[in-house]
Amino acid sequence: MPTFLPVVEALWIFLMVCVTAYAAAYHGLMAWPAPSSVVAQAMALSVSAVVALYYNGLYDVRVAGALAQAWRRFFRAALVTTAFLAAVYACFPAGMRDLPLSAAGVLFGFVPVRAAICRVARRRPFVERVLVVGAGALGELVVRELRARPSLPYRIVGVVDDTTESELLGRHPLLGPLAHLAKIVEQVEPDRLVIALAQRQDRPAVDDLLRWRAAGMVIDHAADFYARLTGRLALEWLSPSALVFDGGIPVSRFGAAVRRAVSLVVAVVALALLAPALALIALAIKLDSSGPVFFLQRRQGAGGRTFTLVKFRTMRPAAADGSEWARDNAQRITPLGKWLRRFRLDELPQFVNILRGDMNLVGPRPHPASNGALFAEKIPFYALRSLVRPGVTGWAQVRYGYANNLEEEIEKMRYDLFYIKHASLWLDLRILVDTIKIVLLGHDAHAADADPIASPQVPLDSLKAA
Repeated sequence: MPTFLPVVEALWIFLMVCVTAYAAAYHGLMAWPAPSSVVAQAMALSVSAVVALYYNGLYDVRVAGALAQAWRRFFRAALVTTAFLAAVYACFPAGMRDLPLSAAGVLFGFVPVRAAICRVARRRPFVERVLVVGAGALGELVVRELRARPSLPYRIVGVVDDTTESELLGRHPLLGPLAHLAKIVEQVEPDRLVIALAQRQDRPAVDDLLRWRAAGMVIDHAADFYARLTGRLALEWLSPSALVFDGGIPVSRFGAAVRRAVSLVVAVVALALLAPALALIALAIKLDSSGPVFFLQRRQGAGGRTFTLVKFRTMRPAAADGSEWARDNAQRITPLGKWLRRFRLDELPQFVNILRGDMNLVGPRPHPASNGALFAEKIPFYALRSLVRPGVTGWAQVRYGYANNLEEEIEKMRYDLFYIKHASLWLDLRILVDTIKIVLLGHDAHAADADPIASPQVPLDSLKAA
């Protein structure tokens, strides 16, 4: 969905509440309300509605193409909002006396307003005309991701390449060879140029690129454009200089210090507030099955150092050494453990790891130390995961979920490197919001808006999962 959609909808709901309240008073349906009461109602309804829509995935670009799924999620969001507003109305009946009427007006008008916003957002100047330069594997990858996200503000106007054999040409016109790029740009007038050429192919003239850039055209390398679309890096098309040199992954000492301070504060507050719940979970584990309360395992941390990760035990002890992929050990999960894993409550003891300096609140999930050598050999740029402290939650966790084989670990690495390259407090906040969403909804493997698994399911019994 367009990034401005939640803001527009929140403002529209706020305005509708104000208009409904004063219109009802003007026609004598109720007493003239105080401005403070109207503002409080408008804030309650707009915030609760947008939050309910977000947590039901209605700002997820993939829901736009699934109408039945979108309707189910809309009604679920409406029920959540109604329940919240009913509680508010019960607590403040005097100040919220016209809230039901306002909510009804917003509910009946929401669908047509959203449809109108999305229709406008799919037209110029909101939609960019994209010209793809290069019809090889990288170009196909970018176009496939754009087709999977029809609500994004991009429309492919054609492809420029010397080849006449490409999957792209079945859906988008081949406008000409690379030698005619300047003429094609002049005729098509694209807003964005996506360069997806192989190393061996001739590159567009630098003078032309500079001239187009000065004229306001956006020029992207396809790998960078793909990363922004998907939140993961295209490892196969990255040069070492894109990540290895200092400019490839900017490291902010101030940002790292702030994230560390926030992690410590959250860990201290969480342990203090959750102490009774942690004690109850520990007691329940002892009553549910035999074995220790905590699961301890050596994991890899920042700088390649190892530490002991602490989790609540969710499985019965293994009879012998073997695979530690969750999929291969489903039969060992205890009844209580299944519930703890679903809502991620088994991860709560890792706040202790944060206090000890082993982890941060947000970062790549730490891998078992026993897998370090294998992953370093098989996963491109794997050593760069050690640039930052691992986290209790992370970008790969909320966008992809758990990995059950090496192929899935490589896929998760794309997300981990994206996080390391673009780490910021804003990205951390987004990860935490999505983590809360996963915990509240109790998803077993993937977040509600996580990207689908594209990797083949290849069991590797000798590996251990994170």
